[in-house]
Amino acid sequence: MATPPTRDGVSPSCVVLPVGHWPTTFDFLVARFPRVGAEAWMARFKAGEVLDESGAPVGLEQPFQAHGRIYYYRAVPEEPRIPFEAEVLYQDNFLVVADKPHFLPVIPSGRYVQETLLVRLKRDLGLENLAPIHRIDRETAGLVIFTTQTSARRVYQDLFLNQSITKSYEAIASWQPMLNFPLTYRSRLEDHGAHFMQVREITGEPNSESRIEVLEVSGTTAKYRLVPVTGRKHQLRAHCAALGIPIRHDRIYPTLLAEGTDDYARPLQLLAKSIAFRDPLTGEDRNFMSRRSLSLTGNLDSSRP
Repeated sequence: MATPPTRDGVSPSCVVLPVGHWPTTFDFLVARFPRVGAEAWMARFKAGEVLDESGAPVGLEQPFQAHGRIYYYRAVPEEPRIPFEAEVLYQDNFLVVADKPHFLPVIPSGRYVQETLLVRLKRDLGLENLAPIHRIDRETAGLVIFTTQTSARRVYQDLFLNQSITKSYEAIASWQPMLNFPLTYRSRLEDHGAHFMQVREITGEPNSESRIEVLEVSGTTAKYRLVPVTGRKHQLRAHCAALGIPIRHDRIYPTLLAEGTDDYARPLQLLAKSIAFRDPLTGEDRNFMSRRSLSLTGNLDSSRP
C-alpha cells in the first residue's frame, strides 16, 4: 500500500517488525518504545492510529508477525504551545519559503510534534509531501526552505551539500573592536562527549569556517553579519563564543543551561536573514530575505516580522 496520509499535519512513522517472540503487535511496540508507555500505545490503538500494510487499524490482540510493516501517528501528551507564528514568504510548484519565529522547531522531535514549523505548514497549506531541505535551530529565527514534491527534494538538498547556496545571518553580541573585523574564523568542531547539545573545538584540521563583519555598533553592543562557509552543527554559535562574542541570550554557548527553561522574553539573538541560489529546476536566481529584524537596544519580537 501507499504510505497512509497525514493526520492533522503529522506524517505516519513506519516500523518494520523484526524477528521476535512478542505475543502481539501491541506488546512489541511497548517493548520497542518504552518511553511512550503502555497506556499511550493503548490509546493509539483504540483511536485507530496504528495501521497495518493494508491501511487497516491494528487491533490490540492482533498477533505479532515478523517482517510486516506498521504505521503509527506520533503524538506528545501535554505538548507545550509555542505562541509565535511563522510567515510564508514565497510558494510555487516546488518551493515554500517560511520565515520562522524563535522557539519553534523545524521538524518533530522530542516533546514537539504539532508545535513545529513542518506540521503547522502541512496542516495550513494542505501539502502532503512538504519537507525541509535544510534546518535551523529551534532557538534561531528566520528563513527555512521546503520542497513540495518528493521528486524535487534531492536536487534542492544537493545545493546545500555542494555549498551552492549563499546564506547570511545576523546576530547581536558584545562589541569587541580588538578582533579586527571583518574576519574569517576556522576551527575543528566535534560533538561534545559530555553534553550532546553542544559541540566543542578540538585541535586538528579545520572543518568549519565562518565570515564575520560588523553591521552596526552602539556602546558595548554590536550587530554582526555572519556568513557560514561550511554548515556544521551550531557552527555560528560556537564560533562567536570562541571569539569572546557569544550571541545574546544563547543558552548553550559558552554555558549550557537547563533544558526546558525557555524565556520567551529573551530569545536567542540570531536570525537566518538571507538565502540566495540558482534554482536547479528553473534556472532562475533566487534571493529570499527574512522580514524579521534584530535590534541593538532590544529583542526581536518573535510573534511577528
